[in-house]
Amino acid sequence: MLTLIKNANIFSPTPLGINDILIAGGKICAIEKNIILSDVLNVSVIDAKNKLVVPGFIDGHVHLIGGGGEGGFHTRTPEVVLSSLVKAGITTVVGLLGTDGITRHNESLYAKTKALTKEGISAYMFTGGYQVPSNTVTGSVGGDITFLDTVLGLKTAVSDHRSSQPSVSEIVRLASESRVAGLIAEKCGRVVVHLGGSSSGFQPIIEAVNTSDIPIRQFIPTHVNRNKALFEQAVDWLTNGGYIDITAGINPELGASNGVKPSTAIASCTAKNLDMTKVCISSDGNGSIPLFDQNGKIKGIGVAGFDCLLNEFKDMIMQEKLSITQALMPFTSAPADCLQLPHKGLIEAGKDADILILDDNFSIHSLIAKGELMLTEGKLLRGGFFE
Repeated sequence: MLTLIKNANIFSPTPLGINDILIAGGKICAIEKNIILSDVLNVSVIDAKNKLVVPGFIDGHVHLIGGGGEGGFHTRTPEVVLSSLVKAGITTVVGLLGTDGITRHNESLYAKTKALTKEGISAYMFTGGYQVPSNTVTGSVGGDITFLDTVLGLKTAVSDHRSSQPSVSEIVRLASESRVAGLIAEKCGRVVVHLGGSSSGFQPIIEAVNTSDIPIRQFIPTHVNRNKALFEQAVDWLTNGGYIDITAGINPELGASNGVKPSTAIASCTAKNLDMTKVCISSDGNGSIPLFDQNGKIKGIGVAGFDCLLNEFKDMIMQEKLSITQALMPFTSAPADCLQLPHKGLIEAGKDADILILDDNFSIHSLIAKGELMLTEGKLLRGGFFE
């Protein structure tokens, strides 16, 4: 079946004006002023008049098979279901492990990426986790990245009491192995680095870059808005050519008292004329939100959701007064570049037909993933296999 979106006000994320979009075979085939097709053809028409048409969100940091566990087995968060991603405007998702690399396994995470892809969206993963040596499927980081189709790179953790406290030399070795495997497999091969609340902050990966030939862009430090001091380091890292990943769920208005509001962080980077093609935002969705007392004892655990993405997008425009293009980049083109997904992140002929249609309040009207209509007018059309 062909799908034709008419009268679309397109932001790719750069503005393309009012155009029609023709979709076939899961791809964007054409973008033109007035596409007219023969009545003989089987065409599904979507009228997007007075609506914004933008790329689907790319969420690069999600605990697809659940996270948590810091408070006992009963505090392990559940797996993600497809509908929770679709309702949040996510068409591409990247999973990874969190604190628990003992009862959670990369084999299960790989299976989850294949399941979500079968159900209708695009799903990838990072192998590894908090632990060093890294947990893998094939027996090595390089093997996972090279031979497993949905594995893009590696995850590790520093500056956190829950990490394995890896040495700088261990970080360099892991980054090198991930980088070489990425070159072989034509993947990003990057290392997502969980940054905890320790005062050491960026220092372990700064030393890794300064004492080796590993380029700064090989790392994706995440949770960089955890506190103001960490975000200041993130700005320096970005200034020096590195990627950063801001966590949408870290928000002082939602209880993260020391955090920097994501929309404020993006606006700050924009005002400084920093390279916004290297600034990503992700949800950390479905992970646990542990609350520790002053003695390091858990006093409560919540579960991160996905609404934070669209909420921060709206706040960038309505509160921070960013343009639609500026607000879209961290959700679309920037993560597509960072994750080396050339078929994602833009509304352009030849790209995957991952499309989000927003109303005049920037709320989700419809979502198309790989050319299939998943949600329209707030009604979910496709859920997961068991939903």
